[in-house]
Order: sequence, then structure tokens, then C-alpha cells
Amino acid sequence: MSTAHSFNKLLNQPKAVSKSRATGEADDGTKKLRRMILVEGIPSEDDVTLRPRVWKILLRVNEVQADTYLHYVSRGPCQVREKIRNDTFRTLATDKGFKERVREDMLVRLLDAFVWRSHDRQDEEHFGFTYVQGMNVLAAPFLYTMPSEVEAFFCFSKFIEEACPLYVQPTLEGVHRGLKLLDRCLQFVDPELFVYLRSKNLSAEIYAFPSVLTLCACTPPLDQVLKLWDFLLAFGVHLNVLCVIAQLLLMREDVMASPSPMKLLRTFPPLEAPPVIGIAVTLVRDLPPELYEELAKHPFETNQ
Repeated sequence: MSTAHSFNKLLNQPKAVSKSRATGEADDGTKKLRRMILVEGIPSEDDVTLRPRVWKILLRVNEVQADTYLHYVSRGPCQVREKIRNDTFRTLATDKGFKERVREDMLVRLLDAFVWRSHDRQDEEHFGFTYVQGMNVLAAPFLYTMPSEVEAFFCFSKFIEEACPLYVQPTLEGVHRGLKLLDRCLQFVDPELFVYLRSKNLSAEIYAFPSVLTLCACTPPLDQVLKLWDFLLAFGVHLNVLCVIAQLLLMREDVMASPSPMKLLRTFPPLEAPPVIGIAVTLVRDLPPELYEELAKHPFETNQ
């Protein structure tokens, strides 16, 4: 199976966040946008103005209502505010650019508002939501990228509710499922590396939990995280599992030569989005169709 086939498989698959549409198919404009992201990426000189527009198109955020967000904010701290505050001060703490652009109070407000929104919508939503571990890091790229807190809120909400609802359930069901799938996918694409890690009692649950939980947003630098998220928003967050495998393959030689590979895996090397995306795309062709289908559905489908 060729790399071209992998491209086509990605471009033509129903996107995870499109599952609620009658046909599940992206329109021609969205397909062109996805192809651009895959082949060229968002031009770095235009990413500040272009990326917010692209993300809103991919998430199908057509309406942003400031008064709705202000209504949630006016209700003050939600019932899990203390839990939120325990995490927000640590969010991307080593990234100076993030700290300069996104204050902690913005992150707290957005997460408070999301919990209030979910509280009000609990009768109409398939999944219930509250604040869970990792949600602060998932919100961070939206606050950093979007020109306003209001736009960040609506994009984050749509993303959580449609793209990866199982990742933010109290049991982190989607995350744990993703980690199990990572092991299964690695066994297919690189049996030798899989066996070596297992010989050291290393499963994905042990070394890849932060990367799967945060969709790699925990691995700096942030500008590379945003490029990776362009790809994940275009084609589905399920591909993050293959992106983590791609990072393993980029450090494969060192891992295989190390008698204690967990020392290397505890902190992944700085993220380089283009090679990671390139490897992830080629890995698609190596997976059996039934495993890839399971991978594609794991962030949002419960009957697996």
C-alpha cells in the first residue's frame, strides 16, 4: 500500500467531529483545507491570523455569542473550582510565550464556564461533562490561538463535546482506550520495539499517558504543538495515537540501545510536528482496516 493511499485514506475518511452530520462527509472546501494542512501546513507568516479561522472551520464553529459566555462567567465559580485551580497554575508553565498571552484567570473562567454550560445541557447531551484532569491543557491551545476568550470557549466546547468526549469523562475512558490501542498499533508497525519495551515492563499506560491525555500538548515547543493540532483538528484526534508512535520511532535507536528506556521516555524530546505528521500518515497504511476503524472511533464511541 503506497503513501498516496495513506493520504487518500485520511482525506476521504469521515472526520471524527463530523459524526453527527447526516452523511458524515466533509464538503469540498473542507477537503481542500485538510489537503493543504496535510501537504503544506499553515504558512508560519500567516498562522496568527489564519489558524483561528481554519480551526473554526474545521470545528464548524459558526456562531460565537458573547452574551452566552458572559452569562456563564457571571455565575461565578463552578462546583469544582478548587479542582480547576489546582491545575491551572501549572498549565504549560515552562512556556514563556504562553504565559505572556494567556493569564491563569482566563483559563479558570473558561473552564468554569464550560462546567456551567455542561450543567445546563445535561438533559440534552449524550455525555455529561465536568472538569477532569488534563482539561486545562486541552483548553490552553484554544486560548493561545483564538483572538478572544469567547471564541476560545466556543471552540474548546465544540472540540470536547464532539471530537473527544470520552477523553474527558471522569474515568478518562477514551485516554485509557487510546493507550491500549497505542500498544496494539505499535505491535503491528514495529514488533521489535514493542517486544523490547514489554521486556522492560513498559506499556503505553506507563510512558505515554501524558501524551495521549493532552494530545501531545504537554511536549514543547508550543508552536510545534499548534502545527500538530492543525493536523489533528483536520483529520481527527484519534491520529494522536499514531503521532505518539511516530515520536517513539524518531527516538527508536536510543530507546533500543538503552538498558533503562524509561529514563528517555519520561520526557520526550522537543516536538517536531512535520516529521511526526509524516510518519503518522505512513503508519496509517500499515494498520489492518478493522484496527484503524477502532482507532478512529475510540475518542467518542462507547460501544467498543
